[in-house]
Amino acid sequence: MTAEFLAGIAASDGIAIAPAYLLTEPDLSFEKKTISDSGAEILRFEEAVKQAHQEISLIKKRAEESLGSEEAQVFEAHLMFLDDPEFIGQIKQVITDQLINAEAALDQIAQMFITMFSAMEDNPYMQERAADIKDVSERMMAILLGLKVPSPATIDHEVIVVAHDLTPSDTAQLNKKYVKAFVTDIGGRTSHSAIMARSLEIPAIVGSQSITQSVKDGQTIIVDALAGQVILNPSQEDIANYQQKAQDFQKQKEEWAKLVDAPSVTQDGHQVELAANIGTPKDVEAVLANGAEGIGLYRTEFLYMDSANFPTEDEQFEAYKTVLEAMEGKPVIVRTMDIGGDKELPYLDLPKEMNPFLGYRAIRISLDRTEIFKTQLRALLRASNYGNLRIMFPMIATLKEFRQAKAVLEAVKADLLAEGQTVADTIQVGIMVEIPAAAVLADQFAKEVDFFSIGTNDLIQYTMAADRMNEQVSYLYQPYNPSILRLIKNVIDASHREGKWTGMCGEMAGDQTAVPILLGMGLDEFSMSASSVLKTRSLMQSLTLSDLQKLADRALNEAGTVDEVVEMVQALTQNK
Repeated sequence: MTAEFLAGIAASDGIAIAPAYLLTEPDLSFEKKTISDSGAEILRFEEAVKQAHQEISLIKKRAEESLGSEEAQVFEAHLMFLDDPEFIGQIKQVITDQLINAEAALDQIAQMFITMFSAMEDNPYMQERAADIKDVSERMMAILLGLKVPSPATIDHEVIVVAHDLTPSDTAQLNKKYVKAFVTDIGGRTSHSAIMARSLEIPAIVGSQSITQSVKDGQTIIVDALAGQVILNPSQEDIANYQQKAQDFQKQKEEWAKLVDAPSVTQDGHQVELAANIGTPKDVEAVLANGAEGIGLYRTEFLYMDSANFPTEDEQFEAYKTVLEAMEGKPVIVRTMDIGGDKELPYLDLPKEMNPFLGYRAIRISLDRTEIFKTQLRALLRASNYGNLRIMFPMIATLKEFRQAKAVLEAVKADLLAEGQTVADTIQVGIMVEIPAAAVLADQFAKEVDFFSIGTNDLIQYTMAADRMNEQVSYLYQPYNPSILRLIKNVIDASHREGKWTGMCGEMAGDQTAVPILLGMGLDEFSMSASSVLKTRSLMQSLTLSDLQKLADRALNEAGTVDEVVEMVQALTQNK
């Protein structure tokens, strides 16, 4: 059998060779049957309950080890239903009374409970139990049907995870010890799963379109996330070649590692700041290990997404304090709550919208529900005493929004001082530039903000009117498009005229094709996945600012297409 090559988008560098682990939903369709021996059928059902209990207990244990006890609580709720005599008893009763198979009885009672809990609109806690019943009953159904319910938390040998997509909870359960890479059908470089892969520092390919149809569970595959290819049915020779390629890449990483304490400078001495993006305090270890000079984006929404309720002021304070102390005086930019779009909270009743990315999200929620906002700002200001804090407001479209957010911040600060608490007086306050309106009006914003941080993931999709998650228009997600470059240049120049600085925290900041142009345009700070810092520092050291400024000038004024910009960059960097 000859090897097949499946192309995708290289989302996180590296090479892996291992059996595929299909993380796909099993087909749980069943046939309702009449039975004659209810006792035997109840025994079969009890065995399924016992097996489900064992599986969920193991998942809960693994989740506690990798995520912490609070995040593992959801599995405690699953176990409670398996131990609930009301739920389990009614299923057994239906088997006895109606003389139907366990699958049909389970489905009948599970659907009844799901409908009942879902209807409790005045009780969000009970509404959430509907999802628990669904998860538990699907696991029991799969066991009854003799099917495997895939669970990342139960993986105990080296695999490459293959999925249509990976949810935040899926990626949170991935154990780097065993998961050597993952491949998905959908997604792009800025999708959640891609960003998580870079945080975990495991190879990943997304947007392959058909990997779940092309691979069988347990089949050995090769993931070449340097070239964006998955190799199916590899020969022994293929495996040997890619093992060598993996060793070569490891040697390259070891060379980059020598730059961990080196300054971020071009060949002719132009210095910038290389920072890293994080989602949780646990990510700081990778930031420091990769020699980042600060945190350019702390995505605080994970504090909210990893909790069953709004995190309290003290819970947030402890998280921010932990990060600030660990960074030992290096700057930490904390983005205030960026919920909405593709990031939902079960306990925050957001309206259903036709286009949530252009709707009620981020600063728009914070300015509308100021008590949530004030709680976060109080925690941040209290934590400011423990490090070099910078605060950034997301999704700012108008100057009025920034002024309103700043006014809330000042009011919270006044309250804390009146209570006798101390607040650092060196906190810089800036905005994320991710809406074209803010980029165009950067000269006015620059008079009032302390800094800009360009969020290219959203800036590009809004400028190009192309949803970055939509495979049909993914070709329009163009970081190097001259129109995007001109917007970025406008923001950088506006900040410099006012004596301010501009950073970038979108994925473009660590893009090896974009970095030379951004350096030439005068970007002051680059914040990226921690795993990209050393590679970017190495690239910078091979380039001179004078060459980069000429490159940027040509890209801004002569190029009309993405391809022309890429050719200009390659002509410069491939000669180095």
